[in-house]
This record gives sequence, C-alpha cells and structure tokens, in this order.
Amino acid sequence: MSQQGKNSFSGLLKTPGMITPEDVRYMRREVFRDGIVSTAEAEAVFAMNDQVADKCADWNEFFAEALCDYTVAQAEPRGYVSLANAEWLIARISHDGHVEQANELELLVRVMNKARRSPEKLAAFALGEVARAVVEGQGPLCRDRELTPGTIGEAEVEMLRAALYAFGGEAGISISRAEAEILVDLNERTAEADNHPAWRELFVKAIGNYLMAASSYRAIPRAQALAREEWLADTGTDTASFLKQAFSGFGSQFSKGFFGEVTNAHEQMQQAWAKRNAAQAAAAQSAARIDHDEAEWLIDRLVSDGIIDDREKDLLEFIRSEAGPVAPVLEPWMQSDKVAS
Repeated sequence: MSQQGKNSFSGLLKTPGMITPEDVRYMRREVFRDGIVSTAEAEAVFAMNDQVADKCADWNEFFAEALCDYTVAQAEPRGYVSLANAEWLIARISHDGHVEQANELELLVRVMNKARRSPEKLAAFALGEVARAVVEGQGPLCRDRELTPGTIGEAEVEMLRAALYAFGGEAGISISRAEAEILVDLNERTAEADNHPAWRELFVKAIGNYLMAASSYRAIPRAQALAREEWLADTGTDTASFLKQAFSGFGSQFSKGFFGEVTNAHEQMQQAWAKRNAAQAAAAQSAARIDHDEAEWLIDRLVSDGIIDDREKDLLEFIRSEAGPVAPVLEPWMQSDKVAS
C-alpha cells in the first residue's frame, strides 16, 4: 500500500464518499492482498471507516475480519491480545469514550472470540458498551431499531452473553470481578423493568460463577455458566435459527460472518454443558466456602439496602444449593425466608 494510499482515500474509491462492493473487492485483491500487516495499514482502514459515512455491508465484513486478523494474528504477541494492543484498540474505536459504530463493536467481540487470551480490560469495555445501550438507549445497538431504555430484551441478553463468552472461550476462564461489577450494576439499574426472562438466568449463573471461582471453588467453566437452560433439556434446538431470531432486533447492523461466529460460540457452550462429567460433579460437592471477602462484596453490591429483588433471591438460592458453606457474615442472608421467591 503506497504512502499516498495510507494518507488519502480519494484515489481508492470509485465514487468519493462511498464504499461499494467493488471498492471492497479491489482492496481485498490489490491493496491488502497480504492482509493488514502494519499499524499504518490498520490505521488507514480505521480512518476510512471513520471518514466515509456511506459504507456497503461488504465493507463492514472486511473491516471486522481484516482488523481482527491484524490484532490477533499479526500484531505481537500473535494469537494473544496484549494489554498495550487492547488499549490501542479501545483508543482507536472510542469516540468520546464510547463505540459509535456497529462494525467496531463487532470487531471487539470477534477479537476476544479469536484470541487465545485477551486482557480483562477489553472484555469489560465491550460488556460496558452493551450495558450502555440497555440503560441509556445509546450506541450502535440502538441504531435503526426500537429500544426501551432501562429494559433488557432478549436480543440484549444474547449480546451480553456473546461478549461474556467471547472473552472466556473454551478455556473455562471464570467470570471476572470487572464483568461481575457491570452485570450487578445493570441489574440494579433495571430492577423495576420488565426484562426478558433470559436475563434472570444469565445474571444468576454469571455472578454465581464469579463468586464460586473467586473463593477457590472449582466452578463450572464459563461456557457452561452462560449456556441457556433450555438447551440442556432440548437437544434438538436449532441453535443457528434460535440465535438469528434472538438477534433479529439488531437488523442488518452486524455482518453475516459475525452471526456465524456467535452461533459457533453458543454451540460450543451447549456442547460444553452436555459434557459435564462426574469429576466436575464431585468437585462441586466438595466445594470450598465463599470466603469473607467475597461475601462482603456480595452484601455490599446486592443486599446492602435490605431489599432483595427476585433476581438476587435466585442468586442467593443458587449459592445456597451449589456453593456449600459460606462465610458467617453471609449466613443471615441465606435464610430460607429471605431467598424464597
């Protein structure tokens, strides 16, 4: 790619101010035929995405695919996202601290899904952007669709699930404190809303996974914690069709390739749940207690006001049935009259 091409895009586009499928084919074939191999080329693609408003769907696919490949497979360390690379990516797609374009949010999820490991900061940023769409009704998820600020719909739950799963992959990494904080805050800010039932399940299992893992409990892998309950009972579920329906509220904001990757991720979650074995069950029975520090965190975040909503009751019941003994400070909150729904 010439220096002129890196700094000016008028010569690359057939029609100035518009990226057409023909332009994308040309860039794939001639400009980036060896992929994006330098930071300067990555910056050039970002600049074009920022500067050209009229972009075809093929561009969105190319943008997410090419920059994901560069961030994970080309930039050092290959196969991983370093903290420095994560901060560069966040800075490059942030506009006043937030993501404003759907293909940039898609890029975030793809990068986490492809990398063997990425910093917690990247996952928290992506999850925070989905939460922002839910609470404030702002951001790329809100474009060209109706969204009720402060209410978590099914599509939003699936996007939260996708962001959470992408960070953990198949490695069984537990939910992190940063992720748990975002989910608890989202639950508090939508406590009175008519949220989709899938949110209740996701919230309980994700926070339960964090607490148990943080207290030396051999928690089930993140993939299993995030899997939808009905998939366990219905092995005939058409995962691809289900997810496309769940995400239909987002219209054509995301590329076809993105839906394929999310579908694969959820299929892996379903398989991971189905493969839970006797060793994991035995480990659950001999679980370590939730220690004092984690109990204090839970009380401070969930029940310090003395009011326990239905989702919090479900979480406490989940802990009581799955986690074994808990720190004394938490025991008063685990009484049956408090956790009964």
